[in-house]
Amino acid sequence: MPATVAFVPAPPEDARPPVVVLTGPTASGKSAAALQLAKRCDVEVVSADSMQVYRYLDIGTAKPTLADRAQVPHHLIDVVLPDVEYNAGRYAREARAAAAATHARGRLVLLVGGTGLYIRAFLEGLLDEGGADRALRERLEREEAIAAAKGEAGLLHRRLLELDPEAAARVHPNDLRRTIRALEIGMRAGTKPSLLRGAHAFSDRPYRVLHLALDPGPAALDARTDARCVAMIEHGLLREVRELLARGFAPELRPFQAIGYRHVMPVAQGLDTLTNALEAMQRDTRRFSRRQRTWLRGVPDVITLHPDDSDALVHRVETFLAGREP
Repeated sequence: MPATVAFVPAPPEDARPPVVVLTGPTASGKSAAALQLAKRCDVEVVSADSMQVYRYLDIGTAKPTLADRAQVPHHLIDVVLPDVEYNAGRYAREARAAAAATHARGRLVLLVGGTGLYIRAFLEGLLDEGGADRALRERLEREEAIAAAKGEAGLLHRRLLELDPEAAARVHPNDLRRTIRALEIGMRAGTKPSLLRGAHAFSDRPYRVLHLALDPGPAALDARTDARCVAMIEHGLLREVRELLARGFAPELRPFQAIGYRHVMPVAQGLDTLTNALEAMQRDTRRFSRRQRTWLRGVPDVITLHPDDSDALVHRVETFLAGREP
């Protein structure tokens, strides 16, 4: 089917190349909407999903199928093996390279995914925080483990709260990885992490952006997440996890701590039942989706659409490309 919306140059007042962001909470219908939009627009998809970069993690990440990827070019999917470290800095570099190649082909970049940090890193640049200090991280991890064993879990987040209340407010108390990263930045720089981020202000903005978020509403979203979890089990998530273990990947790897994989891993190891895993997976996915909805409400200039309203989606893209989007 020929495209009805073509890539067009930016208006004279803004010569930056255009990017359409299509985001939303888990199970809101982003991948399906992207394919619908691609039928009517000349686009290539750049994934903004921190889990879809890993090979062999297909069912639990709701990765677009090979048939879907045959219809529309997709980038930043199946980039690394599960035991390879991957971060927002690398993502920003590789996603921007894919976007430049897409624009050079005369096509519109459609950034699709729900990983807020990856989207922000792509659109606005990333603070150069220096390389990881593994020795410092390991020391902090040990301190937290010792405190947790004494019934004092959350020690590091409380320390971050004392060091930099603004930075601590951005990190969930249970998010140990981001807590340690914030402490690492502050301890190495000798200043508050929030001051460093404020000075940077994510000021690298090379694109003209239309930011769309799909949201079917809280009740419908809960139903969608529950159904997605059931579908993942039915489509073989347990088999996928067993195959990953058979390939020699350790169950402690970071990608396996994600929703779905961390629930099914004990089943694959004979430590839990699939019924228990599904119930916990549905509960945690609903909670995660609600947090994503809350985060999106605080992102400036986001336009919220219902996932079933494809005409509204295309209309927004048309007006954006024509330079009429406010």
